[in-house]
Amino acid sequence: MKKLLTTTLTFLMFWACNSPNNNSQPDNDWIVLFGGSSTDALRGYGIENFPQGIWYVEKGVLIANPDTSNRDLISKDRFRNFELEYEWAVDTAANSGVFFHMQEDLTMEAGNGNSPNWLDNFELQILDDQHFYDTLAIRSAGALYDLIAPKNKELKPIGEFNQARLLHQDGHVEHWLNGNKVVEFEINSPEMKELLNKSKFKENPSFHSDKEGHIMFQHHGQRVYYKNIRVRKL
Repeated sequence: MKKLLTTTLTFLMFWACNSPNNNSQPDNDWIVLFGGSSTDALRGYGIENFPQGIWYVEKGVLIANPDTSNRDLISKDRFRNFELEYEWAVDTAANSGVFFHMQEDLTMEAGNGNSPNWLDNFELQILDDQHFYDTLAIRSAGALYDLIAPKNKELKPIGEFNQARLLHQDGHVEHWLNGNKVVEFEINSPEMKELLNKSKFKENPSFHSDKEGHIMFQHHGQRVYYKNIRVRKL
């Protein structure tokens, strides 16, 4: 009986340590950017406050309002190495993206549909793949926008939330979507330099040259939904 109890306890300890739900980082290491109500950790690009009305909270969800001028949303904190987790959903034909290491050195041009720095930084694409007019895989949901198409992608239907994860560690970047790693690259690798030289970003020699900055959620003029946004520094 004693031997059986010891074996059982050993198994339970092993399972707890190796369970997929076990997180070696305690919850207090995470910074909540949006947990369902407070927007105190976020502000509008180029302004000190949260852009009320342009973005709003409804039933625990953070929403980009398409009936206003555009104003991207950024984290108040700046990050270098980090892990970002969030959930997103889109309206029909909606388009958006998540950027990192963003700077605020360009003027926000309201109403143009694009972020001021969109030609300067990597973008994790958020999109309605089914109805958006541009169907190229390198611009689809989960892609590294216009550079790397996602692989092993499983996308939720319109109106359902997708679970996303973005990781940056000393130039190593991973995109995860609904439990699958869909993109992986090294910022300064020969492969990435070749991709950039063949892309629309080739005229920008300082493309993503900053090694720390804000996390940004793009307002592209369509309704996009976010919830459970949290980040931790690595």
